[in-house]
Amino acid sequence: MKPLFALAALAAVTLTSPAFASADLAAKKNCMACHAVDKKLVGPAYKDVAAKYKGDKTAAAKLADKIVKGGVGVWGQIPMPANNLTPDEAKALAAWVLSTK
Repeated sequence: MKPLFALAALAAVTLTSPAFASADLAAKKNCMACHAVDKKLVGPAYKDVAAKYKGDKTAAAKLADKIVKGGVGVWGQIPMPANNLTPDEAKALAAWVLSTK
């Protein structure tokens, strides 16, 4: 019985972690229609975004702003449209993107 309890506790922690929640949020907000974690689609792969901004202490704020307002030119000429997100959702997504590998 103890191993089953431990497994259930581990699953609960894993499924409620910020990384899982942000991946779920990215899917819910249709980010995954243009982005993937490990390959370029319409927009850059999230792991490439994380690599580009590695070590930039202002990256999370910049990305959260770009997620909300949209933009063009950093990754090519295909524009990313503005997104209807709360500031907290944008911050969570930016932190998740920067954590991808």
